[in-house]
Amino acid sequence: MNALLGSLLVFATFVTLCNAQCRVIPSEGAVGASPSECRDSDGATHPLKAEWNTGDCEKCSCEENGIHCCSIVLKPAKYDESKCEKIFHQETCSFTVVEKENPAKTCVVNGWTM
Repeated sequence: MNALLGSLLVFATFVTLCNAQCRVIPSEGAVGASPSECRDSDGATHPLKAEWNTGDCEKCSCEENGIHCCSIVLKPAKYDESKCEKIFHQETCSFTVVEKENPAKTCVVNGWTM
């Protein structure tokens, strides 16, 4: 029983952390209508259940209640912040962690978060 409760606690924590970097853009239109497509902020239309990546490092999907978007960026969480700094690369939606005094040297990262 304790193992089951522990597993549920871990799962609930994981879901909470995952949802922290997601957002929903409600669909426009008549209440109760079931859309067959979504229009994103760039004006592009996407069919229901379609998935796509944005230039803002998000993965989006067209759902019946709107567009669901979640970050695809893994952020460094456990590194020596006094000695190192993180650098974001928009083109690859990724971070590198380098020494502040010698940016040619990378730092060890022991954990990543979404």
